[in-house]
Amino acid sequence: MPSTPHHFVFLLLERFTLLAFTSALEPLRLANYSSKEELYSWQVACEDGHGANSSAGIRIQSDIGLDELNRDATIIVCGGVNVKSAISKPVLTWLRREARRGVNMGAICTAPLVLAKAGLLDGKRATIHWDNRDAFEEEHPEIELTQNVFVIDGNRYTSSGGTAPSDLMLKIIAETHGTTLANTVADQMIHTSIRTDRDEQRLSIPTRIGVRHPKLSNVIQMMEENIEEPISPSVLATDVGMSTRQLERLFRRYLNRSPKRYYMELRLQKARNLLMQTNMSVINVALACGFASPSHFSKCYRGHFNTTPYRERGSQASHALT
Repeated sequence: MPSTPHHFVFLLLERFTLLAFTSALEPLRLANYSSKEELYSWQVACEDGHGANSSAGIRIQSDIGLDELNRDATIIVCGGVNVKSAISKPVLTWLRREARRGVNMGAICTAPLVLAKAGLLDGKRATIHWDNRDAFEEEHPEIELTQNVFVIDGNRYTSSGGTAPSDLMLKIIAETHGTTLANTVADQMIHTSIRTDRDEQRLSIPTRIGVRHPKLSNVIQMMEENIEEPISPSVLATDVGMSTRQLERLFRRYLNRSPKRYYMELRLQKARNLLMQTNMSVINVALACGFASPSHFSKCYRGHFNTTPYRERGSQASHALT
C-alpha cells in the first residue's frame, strides 16, 4: 500500500458540470472515510488560480493555478457547458507540459474534447458525454471514440458525464486498494450497481422510447447509425421483414409520427448538435446529416426548430460571449 496518498488535481473549466465533478471527488473522500486512512488527497485548480463557476451557477474556489505538479499526481479535467469557450492556450500548454512530465491525466463530461485538442488522446481509446459525441467524431476522427461509460487506456482516463465519473473512480479504487473497499464506497454512495468500462452510457432504445418492440428498435438503431447517408423507409422495412405500409403503421401506433418524420428529427437533432458544438460550416453540417441541398436543410431546420441554421449558429456565438 502506498505510504503517501495518491494525489488528484481537479482542473475546473468555466461552466463545469457540478454533478460530474462531485461524482469524481466523493468516492475518494469516502475511500478515506471507509478505510480510516488518507489513501487519497486532492486539490482544485483553475486557470486564474481563484475559482470557476459551475453550469449551475455555484462557484468553487481553487487551491492552485496552473502550477507544476508532482509526477505522481493525476489530473482530472472537468468540463461542462460550451466547453470550447473554456479551452485556452494556457490550459493546453499546461496539460501538454504535465503530460510530458509523465503525469496521469483524465477528463470527464465534455472535457475529453480538451485532451483531444491538446493532442493527448492521439492513438488512444476514449469516451465523452453522448450529447457531444457527434462533434467529437467530426473534429477528431483519428481518436477511437466509444459509447462506454468510461475508458482507461494507459495513463489516460476519460468518462462521460453525470454519475459516470463515480464508476471510473470506483474502478481506480478497486485496482489500487481492492474490490472490497470499492464496494464499501459504492454502498456508502447508495450506488447499487457499479458499471464497468464495457457498459454503455445511454439507455437501451426500448427504454428510451418506452416501447418494447424488437422490429421498431432495430429500425431506430439503423436510423441512428446511418445519419449521413439515410436509408429509405422501404429498405428499412425490408431489412426487418415488413412491408413499407406495416412499418408506417408501426411508427404511427407507437411514436405518433411517420418513419420519415422520425428519421428527419434524428438528423436535425444531430445537425443542431454540430452547429452548437463545432465550427463546421453550415454546408458541411448539412452534408454530415444527409442533406444534399443547403436550401432543403435550411427549410427543414426552420420547420422543426423555428429558426434557421445560420441564426442558430449566430445565437450560440452571442451566448458564448455572455
